[in-house]
Parts: sequence; structure tokens; C-alpha cells
Amino acid sequence: MKPLVANEEQIIQIIDRMVERTFAMDHSWDWPAGVAFYGVGMAFRATGKEQYIERLQKWIDEYMAFGLPPMSVNIVSMGHTLLTLYQETGDTRYLELAQNKADYLLNDALRFAEGVLQHTVGVGQNDFPEQAWIDTLFMAGYFLIRIGTELRDERYTQDGLLQFQGHEKYLQDPITNLYYHGWDQVQGNNMSSIYWARGNAWAAYTMAQVVRMIDVKEPTFMEIYGSLRDQLSALIELQSDKGLWHTVLTDPTSYEETSGSAGIGAALVLTGHTPKSYRAAQRVLEGILEKVDKHGNVLDVSTGTAVMNTVEGYLQTSKKRIEGWGQGLALTFFSHVLLRNKNAQSYERGNTSSE
Repeated sequence: MKPLVANEEQIIQIIDRMVERTFAMDHSWDWPAGVAFYGVGMAFRATGKEQYIERLQKWIDEYMAFGLPPMSVNIVSMGHTLLTLYQETGDTRYLELAQNKADYLLNDALRFAEGVLQHTVGVGQNDFPEQAWIDTLFMAGYFLIRIGTELRDERYTQDGLLQFQGHEKYLQDPITNLYYHGWDQVQGNNMSSIYWARGNAWAAYTMAQVVRMIDVKEPTFMEIYGSLRDQLSALIELQSDKGLWHTVLTDPTSYEETSGSAGIGAALVLTGHTPKSYRAAQRVLEGILEKVDKHGNVLDVSTGTAVMNTVEGYLQTSKKRIEGWGQGLALTFFSHVLLRNKNAQSYERGNTSSE
């Protein structure tokens, strides 16, 4: 594995500022915090800075005492941080609550077709009947595989894999290999049929993680691997001159969007083992570095985005606010850059010592 060319001390300083800015935000127990704090957990694993875990623990403990909202698929994303806290502290309170969220997905969450989870947001809402949104792969599918792996419980792992199979079936375009934002089972179509950057990031990043977690002999391994391989090949061809991706992937007049670019970039950092994918990952690093200001704000992140009715809806979506998912995905990207470089250095030292 070849390390990325990076000023690692600069990246660590940027991560520090980003974590500080992230905790200054007034998050609720919902998916923006779920993504933001997933990124903080990744930052801890990349830097070893105990204060990141301590601050996560303090935030989660305070909210657990305050009272938690009812479940929805998006709210389950908070389970990522709970699982990370359990793995790092051994405190079973976090595991128990994470397992409650996984059990909600298994037993109570709305589904359609072959068991695909219906997209639900907020508290117990049913605003999108029999719709699959690509976000669910991060909020629920990847989480189920994480907790199934941790507990060695195939019920969770197999349901997580089912989500990847179902979303690939309904959302990946067999012609372009890009992922649509959503699917409407009632209408039998992909609604506005937009290839949205952050949506493709949810798919690419989670698939890149999942293929590292499941057995190559698992029947769905090659399905996920093939989907990811073909998607990333298509995405590399759409990368902008600045190393980022446009919010509507196939519309170069749409703005370059940071959170989607960071998520796609993280997938490339994890999988970039060819000259072409390595160069693409290096270009993402250069582009994302330009999108973090001196206060740790991740800039040019599109606001929360429904499956819009037309392409104009995506083009007009605001990017002026600082968003939890922008902080989290950028932290995740930078963390994987550091981790890749550490792994490459360890591999090189091992080869040298064996000689």
C-alpha cells in the first residue's frame, strides 16, 4: 500500500480544529450528530487523542440522562458512536443501547419488497412510504454489520448485508454504475433519477468498509465488491479539476460539494491500490484541504437534501451553513488518510526487518 503525500502534522492540527468546532455545535440525538460523531470516533482512532473519546463520552452520557427520542432509521445512526464508545471504554451501557437500536431495525422498522428498510426520519414518521434512500446504507446497513461483527451475531450481519443487496438492486444504475438518490416502490421508479454526490458517498464509503469486514467466502462479498469497483471507476471519471465532485455528479455546472467529495474520497483512500485510484485519492486530499477554514469549519456542504422533484432542486440547495455531516465526513476522510499512511509505514518497516 502506497502512502498518500501529506503533511501529517498539518492534518492533525486541522482535525483538532474540526473536532473543537463540531463539539461547539448544538447537536440533537439524530443523524447529523450520528455522522459528526462517527467522524470524531475515527479521528480518535487515527490520532490516539484520548480527549476526543472523553468528549464523546460526556456528550452521550448527558443525553442518555436527559432522555432519548423514539427510534427512526436515521436516528439509529447514533449507534455508530455508541458502538465505538463500547469498543474503546468497555462500558456495556453503550453496547446495550446500540443493541436496542439494532433490535429496532430488525423487529420494528418499516420495510418493503424483499425486506428493504424504508427511509424514516425524525420521530416515527412515515413521510416516504415504501421509499429507499441511499442514506440508509450508512445510518442502518453499515451499523448492522458493525454490531453483528462485534457481537458475532449473524442476525444483524445478514440483515445489514440484505440492505446492501436491496439498495444495489433498486438504486445502482446498471448503465452508469452510479447510485440514484432514491427508489419509490409504489411508483416503481427512481423518482427524479438524480445521481447525487453525497448519496454516492454514502454508498461508496460504506461498501469500502464492509468489504474489509466480511468474509470473502460470504455469498454477498463479490456483489458488494463488484458494485463498489464499478461505482468508483465511474466516479473517478467525474472528478473535477479541483479533485472534488459536483453535487449533481453528471452536471459540471452544479457546485462542487465537500461532504460528498469527502465520503467518496474516504472510499478511495481505503481502496486506492491502483495508480489511477491512488492519483484520484491524492487529488481529493488536495481539494478537501482547501475546504476547511482556520476555525475548523468544513465549507461548501449542502444542507439536508430530500429526493428532490427535479434537478433544479439540487442545484438550488444551499451550501452556506456548517453541517454536522460535513464535519463528520471530512473528519472521516482525513482520519483514513492518516491511518492509511500509518499502515503503509508499518508494512514498509515489516518488509525491511524481514530482509
